[in-house]
Amino acid sequence: MLNWGAARKPSVPGALLTVSYRQPGVVLTDRHFTVPLDHDAPTGETIELYAREVVASDKAHQDLPWLVYLQGGPGFGANRFVGQGAWLGRALKEYRVLLLDQRGTGHSTPANRQTLPLRGAPAQQADYLTHFRADSIVRDCEAIRRDVTGGAPWTVLGQSFGGFCTVNYLSTAPEGLTAAVITGGLPSLDAHADDVYRAAYPRIERKVAAHYVRYPQDVERARRIADHLISNDVVLPNGYRLTAEAFQSLGIVLGGSEGSHRLHYLLEDAFVRTPQGPALSDAFQEEVQGLLSYASHPLYALVHEAIYGQDARPTAWSAERVRAEFPQFDAAKTLAGDGPLLFTGETIHPWMFDCDPALRPLRETAELLAARTDWTPLYDSARLAANEVPVAAAVYHDDMYVDTAHSLATARAIRGLRTWVTDEFEHDGVRAGGPRVLDRLLALTRDEA
Repeated sequence: MLNWGAARKPSVPGALLTVSYRQPGVVLTDRHFTVPLDHDAPTGETIELYAREVVASDKAHQDLPWLVYLQGGPGFGANRFVGQGAWLGRALKEYRVLLLDQRGTGHSTPANRQTLPLRGAPAQQADYLTHFRADSIVRDCEAIRRDVTGGAPWTVLGQSFGGFCTVNYLSTAPEGLTAAVITGGLPSLDAHADDVYRAAYPRIERKVAAHYVRYPQDVERARRIADHLISNDVVLPNGYRLTAEAFQSLGIVLGGSEGSHRLHYLLEDAFVRTPQGPALSDAFQEEVQGLLSYASHPLYALVHEAIYGQDARPTAWSAERVRAEFPQFDAAKTLAGDGPLLFTGETIHPWMFDCDPALRPLRETAELLAARTDWTPLYDSARLAANEVPVAAAVYHDDMYVDTAHSLATARAIRGLRTWVTDEFEHDGVRAGGPRVLDRLLALTRDEA
């Protein structure tokens, strides 16, 4: 009988010791790998990757095909499931699943305000972070696949930014894939960041309008909070400077299935009476700092616009520049009138590196990344047009994070890709929909639906 708490020797050099243990219904194995920082310099500097292998308890000794999960982001480690939650239970019916902490995230070699100074000055930090885009993540997958599967191809499930990585996979290493499943993550193949955000702000405005239709009482609540922040210097307990713009950025939650409700409950408890007059409550401040802080995922802020860089044009704080084309998002102008305050969405702004203590030391590094003019293409249109890998993608109608029109144009450009366009779910449908979303998409890759 296997001792699930025991360490196992790695099968090849470069992989570290693995440890297995149990949760309800599953056996988990910690996997560690060493990969080049720059895959074009394989004998140079290396970084560590962490992945969690998951298999159903009753299939632990079976020879199963593999599914590798690529998390959304960029900058988030893979989901930390307990048992067989969300889509995982469906996957475990037929696969061993590898939950990969993409480079720089989770338990892989971290990249944050504490570790990046090891690289040197901001210029060296920015150079280092150019290796944290989809192309490097896919090459990581190919490097570890040989150890995980013995060289056999695997199925990839890409959620959101993980879908961007999956399209890069199809462009650069389709021989490593038996099938590809994408949820809310079909990127434009050629749009500049400016194009992405020009399409994004109208979608965000629609989501905010829908929120106020559902919760009309929140119109006055949001205006009152924003007015308070314009008139007062508010610093949250963790040192985050809460400005009106930062408050507006809480609209990022509106892209999720429960986001509107979560925002409503947050706004209704914002103020308390004190001897000095109304003040933002401790409970409100505590929840807000958890939503706004990038301490757990700084890469999201640092390389978010870089995921759209594909040529010599700098991203140059695209979301901030494009926002100026939509003056209805200006809080001060809104409060001067009587209209509803608009929240913002999945946008990164330079002021975040002033407000957030987890980002402040990285402001110059972020500026250098925004100014880069040497980004390389991430997708190969010709190779995608000749694709032979079975691919299916869920495209969420009016997805707040990924433009539906961009996604459908890309779907048409990938040979054989089958889409499921639905308004039943928001961007987090693969989580909120439990096993149904993955089940439908796997069936599409097999021509069973």
